[in-house]
Amino acid sequence: MRSEPRARACAPPVSRRPNGRTKRASCASRSSIPTGIRVELYAIAAAVRKRPPRSRWTSFVADPAEPRPRVLSEEGNPDHRLRVEHNRATLLVHLSDEDGNGWTVLAVDRATRRWSVAQARGQLDAAQDAFARLYPDG
Repeated sequence: MRSEPRARACAPPVSRRPNGRTKRASCASRSSIPTGIRVELYAIAAAVRKRPPRSRWTSFVADPAEPRPRVLSEEGNPDHRLRVEHNRATLLVHLSDEDGNGWTVLAVDRATRRWSVAQARGQLDAAQDAFARLYPDG
């Protein structure tokens, strides 16, 4: 049996009081969270990133030498790649890091447009994680 570290989960603000102050939910230890309840924590960076300066938009392009290109890459940066695949139920959008050493995958349920995103060093790991987050029950 795997031993998990003890964690504290705090919910985000849940409502505003009439005086304008925020009412927060209480924190709970992992042991007080009922079995079967999934708690996800999200971190928000303290410093907000400033908008980058304006620049010209470009597109990802297919390799013209490929007879049936399935991968797009940034013009001038072949390590930065994009691929979209799908089946009847799900769309998967694979986007490599700028240097090609990691992946971000967006999984979209075609019927509901629900989505999830995952990141990993390997493309398959990111795709499996995004898919598992989109369909946690199966």
